[in-house]
Amino acid sequence: MHLSSAAVIITSVALSAGSQVLLKLGMSTHTIQSALKVGNVSDITLAILTSPSILSGFGCFGLSLVLWLFALAQTPLSSAYPFVALGILVTVLAGAMVFAEPISPAKAIGAVLILSGVVLVGIAG
Repeated sequence: MHLSSAAVIITSVALSAGSQVLLKLGMSTHTIQSALKVGNVSDITLAILTSPSILSGFGCFGLSLVLWLFALAQTPLSSAYPFVALGILVTVLAGAMVFAEPISPAKAIGAVLILSGVVLVGIAG
């Protein structure tokens, strides 16, 4: 795998993981949580569609998708797709750092296994 292809893949994965953080931030706001409690679909939809965090998350996700298409054009699927697992690692770490979510020993071991698998696939090419 070329370094430029790896950079595109990693950027795509980072943007995808970042989008999940932004979406979670947006969905955690008082406005959206209040709309969810009331249960009115139109209020929920309006709150979601006017949330800067959620709209930014959509934007990051869209850019991630475009980069992913470029990655797939340059890289075998079997080499590129395992890197998506890095997004899991990034979101676990972001959950801990941004949302103070606990990382249990099982989650930590799972994250290390995921990282090890991605490294092995990357080495195998």
